[in-house]
Amino acid sequence: MAEAYIRARDLAKVYKSGASDLVVFSGIHLEVQRGEMLALVGESGAGKSTLLHLLGGLDRPSKGTIYYGSKEISGLSDSERADFRNREIGFVWQIHYLLPEFTALENVMMPLLIRGISQAEAASEAFARLDEVGLRARAPHRAGELSGGEQQRVVLARALVGRPSVLLADEPTGNLDFRTGEMIFELLEGLHRSHSLTSVFVTHNMSFARRCHRVLSMENGAFAPGFAIAPQPLAGPEYL
Repeated sequence: MAEAYIRARDLAKVYKSGASDLVVFSGIHLEVQRGEMLALVGESGAGKSTLLHLLGGLDRPSKGTIYYGSKEISGLSDSERADFRNREIGFVWQIHYLLPEFTALENVMMPLLIRGISQAEAASEAFARLDEVGLRARAPHRAGELSGGEQQRVVLARALVGRPSVLLADEPTGNLDFRTGEMIFELLEGLHRSHSLTSVFVTHNMSFARRCHRVLSMENGAFAPGFAIAPQPLAGPEYL
């Protein structure tokens, strides 16, 4: 059995709302095995995206701990968490957040430039990732000159340019038509395997979710009891 790489223990997220507290969730326990592709499903407002943000170190839990291997990220300083995210986690969002004034190549280079890598090395890695998603020829084009599917492929290239160990995606096909969404999800599946990633996807698309190794459903800030989709085996050379 693969080892648990991401471990969340007794997570809670509470926001102040006037004189009262808004509890998004509490008492969440989660383990994600190394090499696993996990889908989080559920209605809007159930807490899926909030949980993903905590797992990605974009926000701090009100209570609880998050470990990547033996490293507790929930206790890191803001700068330490930013460095950890840059090196260990690739993010894909429903909205692409590409910088419109920059080319596809420059957008993909950005995480490496932030890390302090030279322009030449960053460009070489960015070209390689764009080639991997089938967009090398579109490298000099600005974001506004690309279709929605092409923009999302640039986002995938940007997420992987830093060679992360984890990919976190929040509705990565949500703004795309079904055919383009299918292409993006197939690409995500292939990249998950070829980069030996541990991946967590938030999605409303159950047909995509069922293609993951495991599916968890969130309802009212908790994992739904009795919800089960037969897990896909992790066995295979890509997980050895």
